[in-house]
Amino acid sequence: MGLNAGADDYIRKPFSQRLLLERVKAVLRRAEGHKGAAAGPEAKKEALVRGKLALDPLRHECTWEGKPVRLTVTEFLILQCLAQRPGFVKSRDSLMDAAYDDQVYVDDRTIDSHIKRLRKKFKQVDDSFEAIETLYGVGYRYRET
Repeated sequence: MGLNAGADDYIRKPFSQRLLLERVKAVLRRAEGHKGAAAGPEAKKEALVRGKLALDPLRHECTWEGKPVRLTVTEFLILQCLAQRPGFVKSRDSLMDAAYDDQVYVDDRTIDSHIKRLRKKFKQVDDSFEAIETLYGVGYRYRET
């Protein structure tokens, strides 16, 4: 009856706080999606250029000095998160949030593996690639070159 009356979701008693939080997050994501749709989906996915790096989320293209670099979706999202604010440190947790959905559990060391593969792919294009810095015990940062 509640859904027919216009409710977005419901929870039966007894419920856990975790379930409540997850349901609230889901409703907020849906509400944000409607706002983003009104502004246009391209508003959030503009091409990003940082020095030698160019990321185009709409085409899922990444180039370094004009040379293409093939990235997985997760690698692309991690790099995009780092490059959005060059010089700012991103923790493993914030990179996990950027790259993975809320329902997926990954160990924070998984991010280390992705960073290692990102560096390897960029070094194949440019041997002097050092744009992703590790700050031990803190996280990673993108250094604009």
